[in-house]
Amino acid sequence: MRAAFFDLDKTIIAKPSVVALSGPLRARGFINKRVVARAIWGQLLFLSFGADDNKMEKIRRDMLKISAGWPADDVRQIVDDTIHDVIEPLIFDEALELIDFHRSQGDEVWIVSSSPEEIVEPFATLVGATGAIASRALVDEDNCYTGELEFFCQGPNKAVAMRELAEERGIDLSESSAYSDSETDVPMFEAVGHPYAVNPDRELRAIAHARGWPTLVFAKPVRPGTRQRPKAPFIVGLVALAAVALLRRRRSAPPSA
Repeated sequence: MRAAFFDLDKTIIAKPSVVALSGPLRARGFINKRVVARAIWGQLLFLSFGADDNKMEKIRRDMLKISAGWPADDVRQIVDDTIHDVIEPLIFDEALELIDFHRSQGDEVWIVSSSPEEIVEPFATLVGATGAIASRALVDEDNCYTGELEFFCQGPNKAVAMRELAEERGIDLSESSAYSDSETDVPMFEAVGHPYAVNPDRELRAIAHARGWPTLVFAKPVRPGTRQRPKAPFIVGLVALAAVALLRRRRSAPPSA
């Protein structure tokens, strides 16, 4: 069995999901204007320069500090109430085409994101994915966030979780694909046989060029419910791009002894 693994932020949707939800969180009294302003500033830096391990670690610490004490059920309810109005319009049409394509080929589709599972799991359902791999927060006896994580789905941890999932479900990772925008997801790319850099940051663009990984540009947000039928030219172009990249990698590989 094959699978396609998709990062979420800036790969399937046009901005970080946590930032997109800052408005509803503020409206429900979870955060204030200052936190929203910091989130927007962080988004601008993220969009302009990408995110290395140090930046991701800072984002993780800040979010844990802010969310300590939040009821987990309330957060999930906010996501359920607002996902169609807030996050759905940010979804790239090209990502939905790829998800449809992989499903039509009998592949499983998994969303792999450092965002909390309370956000990622409803999103995976929205786009018709098989399931989600996401960060899991620790909760106390009242089901409120403690400010600590049980699992942080970022960097090498994404690859670890993907390998565990592949063993459980009989997925052949050498025949599977991965899509992401960030240099921090190189371990995710290295776990599969067919990596694709999507809207890559500068570091990932350089790595993809050096390793012969195809680079894709997603640029057309569209609501899933308003989409037309998948456009064959995009998928045909993707297949051709993958074939060229595979040929480049084979030509650059050292001859066997």
